[in-house]
Amino acid sequence: MNVEVKLIESDLNIISNQLIQFMFEINQSNIPALGPLKSLVHVKELCLDSKYIIYVKNDADYIGFAVVMNNNSNYQSLNYQYFKRKFTNFLYVDRVAVVDKAQRMGVGSRIYKKLYEISSNASVPLCCEVNTIPLNQQSLDFHSKQKFEIIEELKFGKKRVAMQVKY
Repeated sequence: MNVEVKLIESDLNIISNQLIQFMFEINQSNIPALGPLKSLVHVKELCLDSKYIIYVKNDADYIGFAVVMNNNSNYQSLNYQYFKRKFTNFLYVDRVAVVDKAQRMGVGSRIYKKLYEISSNASVPLCCEVNTIPLNQQSLDFHSKQKFEIIEELKFGKKRVAMQVKY
């Protein structure tokens, strides 16, 4: 598969409206694995809170994205705040999504390869969480294969999440 993986530092001036629309649509199609986004404005706010946006595009279309925060974000997510209490410096993968037709074709691995490169160069842990209720087995398997460690499992309302880190 001929794809490009691009990294954007949080700058809405260079994040296209097409990318914002794509992020919103694929996010909404991946609920409950991903938390819902209320609107395109909500996506833009998420991008402003982020340190990095990573996107993957084939010749014609966007096929995946990731939103990544660092320890300096103003993001109010309970999951992010958990890691902010645990670590002084870190990167937090808030959400990753890949379109159905590109699933299990290495797109997620390419995104994470870029994330490992960034976290390794900065000498900071890479953090994320994965739903255990409702169960997101595909993501749990992926993160296990990528050598993430589960450091704790927490309940947030009706959801339960495995808090994970890779050093």
